[in-house]
Amino acid sequence: MYQLYGHQNSGAAAIEAALELCEIPYRFIDVEVSTEAAHALEKLNPLKQIPTLQLPDGSILTESAAILIHLGLTFPKSKLLPDNAAERDQAIRGLVYIVSNCYAAIGIIDYPERWLQVADKPSRDNLMAGARERLHWSWEVFADQFSGELYLGDEPPGALDVLAAVITRWAGSREYLRGARPGFFAWLERIDRHPTLAPVFARHWPS
Repeated sequence: MYQLYGHQNSGAAAIEAALELCEIPYRFIDVEVSTEAAHALEKLNPLKQIPTLQLPDGSILTESAAILIHLGLTFPKSKLLPDNAAERDQAIRGLVYIVSNCYAAIGIIDYPERWLQVADKPSRDNLMAGARERLHWSWEVFADQFSGELYLGDEPPGALDVLAAVITRWAGSREYLRGARPGFFAWLERIDRHPTLAPVFARHWPS
């Protein structure tokens, strides 16, 4: 059985949603509610980053894009990755784009002190503001570049859809996109309502 280490309101939601789309058994281990689980995560992933996925054979996968690609290739019937090679290439490109540009910027916004030698308040505020501006611009580029690869409602959501729907929930991105890219914002809301994904998102972001 797959074992997913994560916690509420985290990137683990994307992997949990993907596992649901694969229709395979898994166990979600919340590292915030158990010291034992947190210690287990550290042994598996010294960076203590989530999501961390333990495969049925005991091996470990980290990095959201790598995990989603693994699931898409291992369970092709899930349609997490397109069957067509050219379309699959673009979906993988989109996954890497999100983690390289959007996820990375969120890490700076959440932990600015990691990127500063002197983490005084003006420096922190300046770095966070610049990272947020860059993040929102990166989502504009994503919306313009990858709109043709996204879920339209007549096929299962893919890995790219799931990751975008999760990562846009942070650092004011949804609010920004409502005005800057209303079509993309509407698409995100459609993903939120998908019957397989909605229960996962509700567990992570209860209303």
